[in-house]
Amino acid sequence: MKSTSKQFIAIAGNIGVGKSTFTRLLSHEFGWQPFYEATAENPYLVDFYGDMRQWSFHSQVFYLGKRLEHHRLLVDHPGSVVQDRTVYEDAEIFAHNLYVQQQMSERDYDAYRRLYEAVSSFLPSPDLIVYLKAEVPTLLHRIQLRGNEYERSMSPDYLEQLNRLYDRWIERWTLCPVLTIPTDDLDYVHHPSDLGRIIEPIRDMLKGTSVQLV
Repeated sequence: MKSTSKQFIAIAGNIGVGKSTFTRLLSHEFGWQPFYEATAENPYLVDFYGDMRQWSFHSQVFYLGKRLEHHRLLVDHPGSVVQDRTVYEDAEIFAHNLYVQQQMSERDYDAYRRLYEAVSSFLPSPDLIVYLKAEVPTLLHRIQLRGNEYERSMSPDYLEQLNRLYDRWIERWTLCPVLTIPTDDLDYVHHPSDLGRIIEPIRDMLKGTSVQLV
């Protein structure tokens, strides 16, 4: 896809929904630079899954810092970019959920929110967020397929809670357009027609055409 100006698409969605795969496919289709999330680099991740309350603040601050680094890099990149997971999700979904589930203390959550809100107010927002949705059974199946051991113990209730938080966040989001894609019945890896069903609405929205759902 050719563009006369730089554009910035962010891919959002729950654990296992297929953000990284779609980021790769979309960046290849458009010829844009992908920016992937740095999950494997988190030095607190193993400790966090062993004792969430003890390590939740450390882990979330790491993710916030890494996401801000990526945001700076993609803003400075001369061409158009696709981002795998946004800085906003870390705060609005995962840190908030840890606080609600009493896995992050009120003091730590307040400090985290103050940092996030101060920094995020200066961030250039995406031109478009593509929100990939899936029901919990689909998420669990995809998590099993990708084989990350620390993810396999995730409960359906946890994923369902994250889905609810994602929906609430998207309902409140006003900084840029959002394209919501239900992915339960899509296989954009093996079926090019399924990929096309997502690509074309993205092209339309970047041109200013109003599209809400595939």
